[in-house]
Parts: sequence; structure tokens; C-alpha cells
Amino acid sequence: MAPEIDIIDPNVYERGGIPHEQFTWLRDNDPVHWHHDLNDGVPGFWAVTRHEDVVTVSRNSQLYSSHVRTSMYEEFTDDEVLLYGMMMLFQDPPDHTKNRSKVNRGFTPRMIKQLEGHIRDICNELIDDVVERGEACFVEDIAAHLPAYVICELLGAPVEDRQKICDWSNHIIGFADPELAGAKEKAKVFAGELMEYAAQLAHERLAEPRDDIASTLLKPDESGERLSIEEFQLFLLMLIIAGHETTRNGSVGGMLAFFENPDQWAKLKADRSLLRTAPDEIVRWTSPINLFRRTATADTELGGKQIRAGDKVVIFYGSANRDERVIEDPFTFDISRDPNPHIGFGGGGAHFCLGTHLARLELNVLFDTILERMPDIEPVGEPRRLRSNFVNGVKEMRVRFTPSTPLGTKAAALSRG
Repeated sequence: MAPEIDIIDPNVYERGGIPHEQFTWLRDNDPVHWHHDLNDGVPGFWAVTRHEDVVTVSRNSQLYSSHVRTSMYEEFTDDEVLLYGMMMLFQDPPDHTKNRSKVNRGFTPRMIKQLEGHIRDICNELIDDVVERGEACFVEDIAAHLPAYVICELLGAPVEDRQKICDWSNHIIGFADPELAGAKEKAKVFAGELMEYAAQLAHERLAEPRDDIASTLLKPDESGERLSIEEFQLFLLMLIIAGHETTRNGSVGGMLAFFENPDQWAKLKADRSLLRTAPDEIVRWTSPINLFRRTATADTELGGKQIRAGDKVVIFYGSANRDERVIEDPFTFDISRDPNPHIGFGGGGAHFCLGTHLARLELNVLFDTILERMPDIEPVGEPRRLRSNFVNGVKEMRVRFTPSTPLGTKAAALSRG
């Protein structure tokens, strides 16, 4: 018998995380499912749940547009769509291709590899702040700060701006959770503050360029192309939302996965070479970003269903990453999984995650540092999940570990300049 299908209500995710039982039924019985929206006046949508179909949609920007009504599940006004359409995340080729080429140079594997020492210092600094206590909130004390600190490092932003970046990201993404922002209007205010900050940073870097990604993006490349102030503002908004939330929730979800699968933590302790494959399995398992929206630009067929031009099409990574047709034994968390055909960084095509190399490096270094400094880390009580259908987030997860002495990482890093 078919279960009651509700894979979009944020309350579903707050109560139990990704509704895998429903997704499994959909993949087996109705992989392109017409899902009536729960809110009055908001259109229903096609829920795409199989790996193959998610990849098909992801790789065909001409037929499944990120630009027409943005790539967010929420419905926006025409004016909002026009504004947000300037952001790379909400563009289709050729505009997306042109803008992506401007920022790619800041995120090559070679550029990201240069950050490894800084990321290790940041991880040690965060652990220094809690290690004497023997207990912490893994979300607030460690996971939430790591990507914000790394983004500050990328931009060359002052250390004192780290908390602002954390707060902006939390409130912009968490507008559906009453504990965080409480309303879309507040989220817009925080986004506005972030845009003002980005403009100020851009003017500073144009006046006095530095050895950071902000300066790299704002100076002309070989063909004379560079980001305008407005494009830089929107890029920074995207970087803080995408770069902060994916790594934050991947870190927390990964730690939770290790708590629930202690054999894998023991396996990683015994063989650190598994840090090469572990980040991808963490991203597959947690699917930090649950969904994105596309809009059909023409009548077509997908999964045996007739899709009409203008239809809302929602692709679910959390489902695709557990698809038995593509991933062997998908409900087993296996940090040695290789190859790992997950699509936690996107299903390919134009919008494959720009920060893939950075996310892998952050997860690699974080868990390496935890293994080194708090190997007996364990949970205290149940985690509390975020009320969101967009990010698979945990907002509180208490942990304990054997207390130890700080390394003084912050002072050492400052002394090196």
C-alpha cells in the first residue's frame, strides 16, 4: 500500500531527517511524482527521486531552467526573480558559463590546496576553545565556525567578522525555523546587510588588492573579464550560503554518522588513508543540500510522465544518494566506498558545486584533527534538527570527550602573520 507522501513539509525533516521510507517507495513506484504543495496558492511540483532522473535534469539546463523561477523551492515575486537572476546559482548558460569562468580561477585544486595549513590551524583553534572543558556543542562550537572562518580566510576578511558571517548564513538559510530568523522578511534584512558588507569589501580590495580570492575575482583576467561590484556582492551571498551551510551540515552529519556507526570511526582511527574517501561518503550519506528546483522550458517526458512547459520540477539529492540502482548497499555508511557515484555536490552539468575541492579538504582536515585531539568523542543526548526542507541540518548536538591542554593555535597562527 502506498504511504502518505509528504516530502516537502519542513516539519517532516525537523522530526526525523530525510524521509527515506517515503523516498524509497517513490523511487520504486513513482519516481517522477506529482506532489501537491501544502501551502494554499502555491503550485504543486514534480518530485524527481531517482539518481538517473536527477542527473538528467541537472545536465539539461536548456530544458530544465534554474533562471526562469530561480532554483529555490520557494515561490518568489517577479521582481525578486529578476533580482535573484543576477546570481550565478540562478542563471543558465550562456550567462552562467560566462560568470562561472570568472570565479573558477579562485577555486582550482591548486588554489584550494594552498589553504590546507590555514584550515588545519582553524580546526585546532576551534578545538583549543573547548578542549579543556571536555564537552561542547559540536554545531555551535565547531561545525558552524569552521566554514565561516575559512570563508574569511578566502576573502582576507578580518578575524572579527567571522561571527557576523556565521549569523548571516544561519538567518538567511534558517528562515523556516522560528528559533533562528522566524520569517522571510528578516532573512531579506540579513541578506541586505551581507550585500552591504560585500560592497564595502569589494571597494577595499579594488583600492588595495591583496593575496586573497576577493582580490583575484575583482581584477581582470587574461581576457579582461572581472566581476562587477554587483556580481561580487551576489557571489559572496552565494558563497556564504552554499559554502557555509554545506560544510557545516556535512561536518555535523558526518560526526553523527560516525556516532551511529562506531565501527567506521574505529576503521578511520586505524587507517587515516581513508580520509581520502571519507568526505565523499559523508556528503553522500548526509546530502547537506536536500533539493533544488528547476522550471521546465518546454513540454517533455521524464520517468514516463508528461512534463509541461512552466511546470515546477524539484530534484531530491537526499533520495538520489540512496538509489539502489546506482549505489551498491546505499543504506550502509562505508567510508571506504570507492568509487562513490553520489551527487551530493550536484548531478553534474552547469551547476556542479564550485566548492567541491574546498568542501572535501575541510571535511578531511576537520576529522583528521578530531581523531588527533579528541578521538573518544561521543554524543550526549539526542541531536535537534533544523526545520528546513532545503538543508539537512542539525542545530544542536552535544558531545563529550577527554579534556586536554590547548595547543595555543591562535597565538601561533597570529605570530606567523
